[in-house]
Amino acid sequence: MIHVTATTPPRTRLTPDERRSQLLDLGVRLLAVRSLEELSIDVIADEAGISRGLLYHYFGGKQGFYEAVVQRAADDLFEQTAPPPEGEPLDRLLVSLTGYVDYVVANTAGYRSLVKAASGSNESLSAIYETTFAALADRFFTADPDGLVLQDTPPVRLIIHAWQAMVEDLVLTWIDDPAGLTRDDLLHVITGSLPAIGSLLP
Repeated sequence: MIHVTATTPPRTRLTPDERRSQLLDLGVRLLAVRSLEELSIDVIADEAGISRGLLYHYFGGKQGFYEAVVQRAADDLFEQTAPPPEGEPLDRLLVSLTGYVDYVVANTAGYRSLVKAASGSNESLSAIYETTFAALADRFFTADPDGLVLQDTPPVRLIIHAWQAMVEDLVLTWIDDPAGLTRDDLLHVITGSLPAIGSLLP
């Protein structure tokens, strides 16, 4: 009789950068369904199969980890909302906003945490939020392939800022209560609202 001994495949040893990236990816995935306050060090350590001490080693503490996860999530949002390099402006805007709506729907808990943090006392998290939305707004004024070019004037900047706030509030409210609006209805409203508001400028 031949006896076959089961062997456990050797565990791949990750470099520090790979391990840090793995932990951030895990944090972002959990942030999709948990608030930032629920994203405890214990939960992350258990999910990753590492010690709390190792997590502190990579991020310097709970706050450092939170900030790194939120920054990774903000980077993901920016990437997912990139408009296509070609096409009519409204069509490109629709693609960008579709990416935004889909991101917020898929990551509602974490996104709400980011919005809450932006209005709180944590300056680092607030800065991540403000920097991300400033970068999203800049897409309207840049001539690079990812840009949605508008005339860069103080009134237009003001309108873009207010429009972003309106879109964010409308999408989060719609998630709680669609009020009979389909996803396509919502996208039609928020895409069409920007040129409609802009047309009122003197």
